[in-house]
Amino acid sequence: MASVYDIPLNQKSAEEKCIPSVVAVEHLCKSFGGKAVLDGISLGVSRGETLAVLGRSGTGKSVLLRILIGLVTPDSGTVCIQGENIVGLALDKLGSIRKRMGFLFQHAALYDSLTVAENVSFPLDHHRAEMSMLERKERVHQLLAEVGMKNDSEKMPSNISGGMQKRVGLARALALEPEILLLDEPTAGLDPISSGEIDELILKLQRERQMASIVVTHDLHSARTIANSLALLDRGKVVIEGNYEDLQHSDIEFVQQFLKQS
Repeated sequence: MASVYDIPLNQKSAEEKCIPSVVAVEHLCKSFGGKAVLDGISLGVSRGETLAVLGRSGTGKSVLLRILIGLVTPDSGTVCIQGENIVGLALDKLGSIRKRMGFLFQHAALYDSLTVAENVSFPLDHHRAEMSMLERKERVHQLLAEVGMKNDSEKMPSNISGGMQKRVGLARALALEPEILLLDEPTAGLDPISSGEIDELILKLQRERQMASIVVTHDLHSARTIANSLALLDRGKVVIEGNYEDLQHSDIEFVQQFLKQS
């Protein structure tokens, strides 16, 4: 268990932390309009592990994900993906690293004009030119079956539920067989039953694929279900990192307030 309130900053270099961690950020800082959104955070996740990043709105959780995929550049600090610092990396090299990462957007972000199958095929069509059309179709069928959507391939996104859209979004995120999975509020806007189904699906995929995953969520129950460790952010800092029991037994006032309100 770690807390910025009672231990010094980890003095290990980013290079050292990149050895065991598939994803490692060190002393990451990002400000917007003079306001620090991320203020020196350090986090890491290894293969087969899931880290859940928790916190109130505006604490930088989604900004962290966008930094990890290179959509936002940090003011300082390092972001190591499989041992390579992506901060300042050339676009062609960054693009190559992105192909190893799957991203589930908060609202699934499916293309309205494409069918379910076409949405899942989109990354394959653009990044797997070596695959034949038949191979891509078979891959899409496999992915949709994996997320329980094999009978809905020809439906349009507007004709399926929010939970089904999240399933399709997951299938698309897995299309390029990523080693890293990033999930932005995977259960947001879903009823408890659908949320539970998405949690079980994420757990199943983790068991089968052994990816390194980072999930940003407001849903503490979901985080407890799918994550090996939890990191709670406040005012741009990691207040505490550990398992749920570590949070429960913490004497940090903010941690206890967060647990009561979640």
